[in-house]
Amino acid sequence: MKRQSGITLIGFVIILIVAAFFVYTAMKLVPPYMDYLNVSKALSTVATQSTSGSLTVPEVQRALQTQQITQYFGDADIAGNNISVATVPNGGTVLKLVYDKKVHWLYNIDFLIHFEKSVPLKLQSQG
Repeated sequence: MKRQSGITLIGFVIILIVAAFFVYTAMKLVPPYMDYLNVSKALSTVATQSTSGSLTVPEVQRALQTQQITQYFGDADIAGNNISVATVPNGGTVLKLVYDKKVHWLYNIDFLIHFEKSVPLKLQSQG
């Protein structure tokens, strides 16, 4: 008598359910991370283009709006209060963006993703 080997229908259904769980979760979480990568690129571009030490938050917002068109990010969670220009202990200046993204997952379950990015500003030498 030969013994059959392989996966049963119930085993296959369980594997499908587990795979569907991970695929659905990835479909919900990948777009915010892709937006974050585009925002990071835009921040780096704005920081590289800033050549004066008098960079204000409204100027950064305008530059980011310009970058928003070219970098294809449209995250409404990024507002003026999420952007800051700060000095670091070594005397440099950084452009910092901190924001949270709430992603609805299933029924009353949401993911809260915290994004934080700092880029050094390229300042013109004072010589």
